[in-house]
Amino acid sequence: MDSGQLTWAIVATAMVLFMTPGLAFFYGGLVKAKSVISMMMMSVGTMALVGVLWILIGRGMSTVTSPSEFAGNPFTDFAQTALTNDQLLQSLFAASFAIITVALISGAVADRAKFGSWMIFAGVFAVVAYFPISAWVWGGGWIAHLGESLGLPPVIDYAGGLAVEITSGSAALALALVLGKRVNFGRGVHQPHNVPLTLIGFGILFFGWFGFNAGAEAFGDMGHVGLIVMNTFGAGAAATLGWMLIERIKDGKATSVGAASGAVAGLVAITPSCANLTPPLAVVLGLVAGIACAYAIELKFALGFDDSLDVVGIHLVGGLTGMLFLGFFATDMGLFISGDAGQLIVQVIAAIAVCGFAFLSALLVGSVIERTIGFRVHSDAELAGIDTEVHGELGYALDED
Repeated sequence: MDSGQLTWAIVATAMVLFMTPGLAFFYGGLVKAKSVISMMMMSVGTMALVGVLWILIGRGMSTVTSPSEFAGNPFTDFAQTALTNDQLLQSLFAASFAIITVALISGAVADRAKFGSWMIFAGVFAVVAYFPISAWVWGGGWIAHLGESLGLPPVIDYAGGLAVEITSGSAALALALVLGKRVNFGRGVHQPHNVPLTLIGFGILFFGWFGFNAGAEAFGDMGHVGLIVMNTFGAGAAATLGWMLIERIKDGKATSVGAASGAVAGLVAITPSCANLTPPLAVVLGLVAGIACAYAIELKFALGFDDSLDVVGIHLVGGLTGMLFLGFFATDMGLFISGDAGQLIVQVIAAIAVCGFAFLSALLVGSVIERTIGFRVHSDAELAGIDTEVHGELGYALDED
C-alpha cells in the first residue's frame, strides 16, 4: 500500500466511524425530546462495546479458512499475530461496519428500550449474527463461494447490502415484534422533536457514506474509486427526489425529514452495487429505492408492527432493492445486460439467507432478554420520557429548576 492509499484508508475508516455519531444525531432528532439521550446513547454504547468485541474475537470470527465453516476462530486475536499497517487498518475499517450495523437496529425500538438490555442484545447479536455473516460475505465463507459452487457468477455485495443493510433491517423487524408497539402508536402520533438535529445527522451520514462505499478501494488497486463515489452521490440524490415526489403525491407537501430519509434510502441501495453499475443506472436505482422505501415505511401501520424510526422500511427494503437490482443490471452480468439469470439467482439466494438468519437470531436473542431481565421500560417511564429514569440526564435543560 503506497502513501496515498494509506492516507485514504485512514480517512475512510475515520469517516465510517464518524457515521455512528451521525446516526445518533439522525435518530436522536426523530424521537421525543425526553428520549433523545436514550436514543443517542444506544449508538454511543454500541460503538464502544462492538469495537472492543471486534478486537477481542470479531476479527477472528469474520474470516474463515473454508466455505463450510460457520465462523472463524474467535481466538485469532491481535496478540497472536504481528500485523502490518495494511492489515491493522483493514481490520479497523471492517470493525466500523460491525459497529454501525448493530447501531442501526436501535432505531426500531426507540422510546421504549432499556439501555442495559440493549447493550446485552448488541453484544450477543454481534457475536452470534454479524461476525458470522461478515465471514460468509467477505471473509471467504459460503456466500463468497456461492456462485462457484452453483456454476454461476459470484454474489455481488461490494460494501454491505447483505452484511449491513439486510442484516440490520431484518434484526430491526424482529426486535420491533419482541418489544411491541409504543404507547399510543398510530399514524402521525409520534413526531420528530428536533428536525435540525436529524438533518445534521443526515449530513454526517451522507459524508461518511463516501468512505463507507469507496474505502475498500484503499486495500485494492483504486481502479473503481471514481465510479463508486459518482454512483454513491447519484443514487442518494435521485432517491431524495423520488421520496419527495411520493410525499407530494400522498400528502401534498415534501418534508425535510422525508428528503433526508430518501437520500439515506438511495445510499442504502447503492451500497452493494456501487462498483457494478453505470452512473445512469445508479440514478435509476436511487429513484426506484426512494419511491419503494417511501411506500415501505407505511407497512408498519398496515401490518401492525412498530418500527419506530423506519429501519425496516429504509434499510431492509433499500438493501433488498440494491441487491436485486444487481441481478438485473450489474455491469456485464445482469439479466437485462447479459441475458443470463445467473446473477439474479445468486443475489436472491444470498439475500434470503442473510435476511432469515439475522431475523431469527435477533428474535431469539431479543426474546430471551425480554423474558428474563426485560427489554422494555415500564409504560409510565415511556410516556414521561426515559432519559431521566434510565440515564439521569435531560437532553435539554431549559431552566435552572
